[in-house]
Amino acid sequence: MDLISGFVDYVLPFVLVLSVLVFVHEMGHFLVARWNDVRVEVFSIGFGPEIYGWTAKSGTRWKISAVPLGGYVKMYGDADPASSPDASVAHMTPEERAVSFHHKRLGQRAAIVAAGPGVNFLFAILLLAGLYSIVGQPYTPAVVDQIVAGSAAERAGLRTGDRISAIEGTDISRFEELQRYVQDRPGQTLALTVERDGQPLSLSVVPEPHTLTDRFGNERQIGRIGIQSNQMQTVRHNPLVASWEAVKETVFLTGATLKAVGQIIVGSRSADELGGPLRIGQMSGEVAQGGIVPLIWFMAILSINLGLINLFPIPVLDGGHLLFYAAEAVRGKPLGQRVQEYASMVGLTLVIALMVFATWNDLVQLRVVDFIGSLFS
Repeated sequence: MDLISGFVDYVLPFVLVLSVLVFVHEMGHFLVARWNDVRVEVFSIGFGPEIYGWTAKSGTRWKISAVPLGGYVKMYGDADPASSPDASVAHMTPEERAVSFHHKRLGQRAAIVAAGPGVNFLFAILLLAGLYSIVGQPYTPAVVDQIVAGSAAERAGLRTGDRISAIEGTDISRFEELQRYVQDRPGQTLALTVERDGQPLSLSVVPEPHTLTDRFGNERQIGRIGIQSNQMQTVRHNPLVASWEAVKETVFLTGATLKAVGQIIVGSRSADELGGPLRIGQMSGEVAQGGIVPLIWFMAILSINLGLINLFPIPVLDGGHLLFYAAEAVRGKPLGQRVQEYASMVGLTLVIALMVFATWNDLVQLRVVDFIGSLFS
């Protein structure tokens, strides 16, 4: 019963969420390929042996495969799911060249490759816009309701009732915007523009460093100034405003993810925060138990991350293909086949190493390693 319960609570939500996002990603590749008259031979959700599938009138084999950790679109002329050219590419007839991915113009190939990540970002915007229109966007005015005694805010001269309208010259209206800005700048002097009794006032505050520990035990330094706002509300927007707010949120989440990756690379942030399929599965299950709204929000965040990761300039990922196309645009001809093969091997090695490292982090953070060790002690 525990095994069945665990499957329903964690595995099933993870598979459903990931399958939807993979379908969206691959559909981006598929649609732009078809718009450019490329024949698509296979559209697969998952890898490995086929579990269920059918062949459409267009000749595309639509299928669900055994390993639900990704997917692929195999186009005419591809030797494998990574879109390596088949040996037959050099000997195709004019009719075959007309529907071959590898014989399309550079701009067409780049558009087909970029469409997958692009649709992931678009899907996230649509999900968030739908939430903000139907359920509403969480909103807290940037008004000070409480000040922690002895805090940076108290030393800066902030008072209850103050409305913070700008920080470092950037206009803000929501407490969440202020919070995000402050968290990223512990120990830095920040200029605030405050409205007090209808009059503007300029103050300076230095956020105090604070160690934040997430649910997996990872620690990182954030800034806090010691204020609270208790005016939490949910604001429903019309579709136009909701779409704009969704775009802004997507841009923010993309920037925050890139910044976190950069901090991990330079060593200012722990690599233990990298999570793999086990942690995503755990989070999917926990979020799903909270209802459909948190699940949609989580799906939007994962869609952004999926699109962003695929744009990294690593061969075998979409970003790696785009890097090859950029080199082709500069050189006026494609890179040599051997160079592309070696680069793809290196890229595949990097991706596999990253997956192994992230999965090891999952095993450690979820204490699976400790459990297995206890069986032999």
